[in-house]
Amino acid sequence: MTLTREVPLNPEHSALLFVDVQNFAAHRNGGEFKDLPQEEFGRKYGWFFDELDTRVIPNMQAIQAACRAAEVEVMYTTIESLTLDGRDRSLDYKITGFNVPKGSWDGKVIDRIAPQGDEIVLPKSSSSVFISTHIDYVLRNLGVRQLVISGLVTDQCVESAIRDACDLGYLVTQVTDACLTYSQDRHDSSLRAIKGYCRQVLTEQLVQELADA
Repeated sequence: MTLTREVPLNPEHSALLFVDVQNFAAHRNGGEFKDLPQEEFGRKYGWFFDELDTRVIPNMQAIQAACRAAEVEVMYTTIESLTLDGRDRSLDYKITGFNVPKGSWDGKVIDRIAPQGDEIVLPKSSSSVFISTHIDYVLRNLGVRQLVISGLVTDQCVESAIRDACDLGYLVTQVTDACLTYSQDRHDSSLRAIKGYCRQVLTEQLVQELADA
């Protein structure tokens, strides 16, 4: 038998994970951006928000709808501390200097891909969801063996999730046009670097694959 990552999804044993698509990191008024003057915001993040609003979030909506229709588990992780003052955050997050307080608006998934029903949302306080949550335990209880990943930002928390999921024995599919970081060069570089850990597909491919499953 030839081992390969190029395995179509089996909906019964698959889950979709959205990484950090939340108000803090994906809304103009989110904590990462709200204090920036408009000129500085446009210079640093104008391209990012244009891509996010016109292309990437619509792709996220498409894979979310396709997964729901195929009865694939849809899950979310968001940056959010377990405390108000963030004393439980990772050292890296403390050094970075941001805190998303427990229960805050910043910690909520954006409205455009808001969870429905009892879809699982896991707050995390480190780059990798596999480090600061019990997602591995949850996925195994759900019978998940194939994990589809979409989210923000490509070269940080998305990469961390892919690497850790791969090392823990999951077959990972990255939807490359449903991920985004702060420049095209950074995004493309990340896709090249992480390619050896996952199967990479476009939104259109994944939607069709689920329709045919």
